[in-house]
Order: sequence, then structure tokens, then C-alpha cells
Amino acid sequence: MNLYPINAGNFKLDGGAMFGVVPRVLWNKTNPADEKNLIDIAARCLLIEDGGRLILIDSGMGDKQSEKFFGHYSLWGEDNLDRSLKAKGFHRDDITDVFITHLHFDHCGGVVQWNATRTGYELAFKNAKIWSTKEHWQWAINPNAREKASFLKENILPIEESGQLNFISRTEPTFQKTSELGFGLLFANGHTEKQMIPHIEYKDKTIVFMADLLPTAGHVPLPYIMGYDTRPLLTLDEKKLFLEKAATHNWYLFLEHDAHNEIITVQHTEKGVRLKEVFTSHEIFN
Repeated sequence: MNLYPINAGNFKLDGGAMFGVVPRVLWNKTNPADEKNLIDIAARCLLIEDGGRLILIDSGMGDKQSEKFFGHYSLWGEDNLDRSLKAKGFHRDDITDVFITHLHFDHCGGVVQWNATRTGYELAFKNAKIWSTKEHWQWAINPNAREKASFLKENILPIEESGQLNFISRTEPTFQKTSELGFGLLFANGHTEKQMIPHIEYKDKTIVFMADLLPTAGHVPLPYIMGYDTRPLLTLDEKKLFLEKAATHNWYLFLEHDAHNEIITVQHTEKGVRLKEVFTSHEIFN
């Protein structure tokens, strides 16, 4: 097995929204904001090369939205999905599976693109199975008012229409490997219903793709919870249980949204679980 970080792009989000009730004077120490109160965010995906399969976890925003839409997110940097894949020696047509942790636009937007004439949509990964869960899929296609702006029909409906949509069969909260993809999953419901957190056994390490359970290294303290979460008190419980396990077992936490820290470990302290070490993917994957 080989693992590769794939940066699908960088953008910015409001720091207050990213840290909920935590005051700026605290979160600004780890995630400094600009004059508009925006902090740096990445869309860092993970590519798993395992035998004859090439599995991409999440896909970033994509590029089919309007200039006005992207203007809300202050895109920055030169990274995108195709450049990042090419840098690792791959093309999107090589991808056999795309695993979507959840269907918010910044995680699944890259799965769907305009067709050649820009008259409709098609899948960007023509040879891949696209993986979600039935429960989360139903949650996304019947969105609540709080998440409606994150579940975009142009990101979701073309996947179902393509015939490439597949559902993970197991949805109980265990870390056992799925028969479909060969890695363990935690199902977390605080951010959105049935978000999937992959646990990948790699050499002698456990690599955990954090998605939105832990967006950045600055979110390690328990109360540091995003304003975007639908059930913040549930996130609090889920984070506590997860971080205690991560500290005890020295799991390596792959951060999807931290633009400046790729992988971290955490440790038990008198103040609770806190950041231990920061690593680059090169240090852990090579």
C-alpha cells in the first residue's frame, strides 16, 4: 500500500464560523485571521494505492461553480486536483474508487464537472465507483435549512444518475474494516448525519482521515467546535471519545482542512488531550 496527499485547492473561511463559541483572541493564536476575519483552509484529499485499486478520499470543491460562488471563499494558491494527481504520477481516469466522507460541497464538488459543451454535468472520474451511505445520502438530498447551502444538487444528483453510486453497507460506529474498501470507519453524527472517518492501517501506523471531525490542529481542545456543526454537543462527545483513543494509541491524524499542518499526533495532559507533534506527509508516508 502507498499513500499520497492530494491537495485539491485552498480557500478561506470565516474564523468565527470555524470555531463557534470560542473567542477570536484564543483561536487566532493557532489559526491567524486576516483583516476580513478569514483563516486559511485546505482541501487536502488522500489517495490510497492498494493492489489494483486507487482510492481517493474526498475531492475538494471542483471548478464548475460560478465566479460569484468562488468569490465567497477567497481561493488562493496554485494547487488543484489534476495538478496534484499528476505530481504523484496519476490521472483522474486511473481512480477506481472515490470515497466521500460527507456530501458538503467542499468535500464532494470535484466528483462532478461540466460536460464538454457546458450543457449538463458528468462525473469527473469516469472509471470510479463513488461511495457514500444510504443514511447520509437521504440526509443530503432532503436537506435541513441549516445545511441546505452546503448540499448542492449539482454535486449530488449527477452521481446518482451516473449509475456509479455505491453505498457502504455498514453504518454502526466501529473501527472494523469495511468489506467494500478495506479500511476501518468511524461514523460521526455531530457535524452532519453519518459523516465517515476512515482509519487506515499503514505499515505499523494507524492513519485517520479527519474530515470535519477535527478540521485543523487548532481544533484539538474539546470546546473548539465549528459553528457549522448541526449537533455541537454530540460533536463534543464524539471528539472526546475519539481524541482519548487517538492519544492512547498514538494515531496519526491526517488533517483535511489545515492549510499548514498535514498530520498530527495528540497526547494526554492535565488539561485534557492536546497537540503532541506535527508531521509532514513525507515524513509519515515515506
